[in-house]
Amino acid sequence: MDVDSGDETAGTAPSRRRRGRATLLIAAALVLGTLAGTVTGYAIQYHREPTPLPPLAQRKLDAPKPLAADGATTLKSINANRWHKSDDDLTKLLLEPPAGAKLLTPPTFESLDFFAEPFEKPDLALRDFATGGLRRVAMTSWSTNDRMYVEIRLIQFSDFGGADGYLQNHSTFMPDADYAGNAGVSIPGVPDELGHVWVDAKARQEAGFEPYRSSRAVVRRGDVVLEIFYDDNRGGKIAESDVIDLAKRQLERL
Repeated sequence: MDVDSGDETAGTAPSRRRRGRATLLIAAALVLGTLAGTVTGYAIQYHREPTPLPPLAQRKLDAPKPLAADGATTLKSINANRWHKSDDDLTKLLLEPPAGAKLLTPPTFESLDFFAEPFEKPDLALRDFATGGLRRVAMTSWSTNDRMYVEIRLIQFSDFGGADGYLQNHSTFMPDADYAGNAGVSIPGVPDELGHVWVDAKARQEAGFEPYRSSRAVVRRGDVVLEIFYDDNRGGKIAESDVIDLAKRQLERL
């Protein structure tokens, strides 16, 4: 019994070893076959003509050829592909007075302190502008019939954030009774979050002066805020359409 059990055990062990050797031989044959097929494929591909790649879907971008700097090189010529008209002289983008109007202030740049002076707290305004990225302010003004007064400013900041903050600040306080006293109106083609026109709900009068009525347009385009004051120094009614038209024409210049 013991012998038979031992023979059975001994007989089965070698059988497993033979199956293992056969498996190795088959695996080796498969590896050799794969290598042979791979080598043959490379050999065939090597003698074939290269297949051209399909053209890129993106169009060829036109760009000026790089040139060596010389005496005529300017910041504008270096950044030709990134230059925007608002990076140029802002005073050139201001509207001209209409026919018959009296030019009060030729297109010019305002100093920072002069720009901050009309604010309720000029010292705080000056500090905020100095630290808030205010870059420059271009302005002009004119009058018509010694009654209607127009003042236009292009206020440029160093980034969109500063310009948007200025706009949002105005959007917050203009509806107050101390200012326009209403929510303002939209400008056709301009999203509400980028600008409004406000006309005073009622005329104002200060001691020793005639009544007057004011209107204002504040619109952001990129890093520039367009601000227009359109005032009637006799307190008459101001048509919103006149202020909107003026704002649209100035935006076209930008």
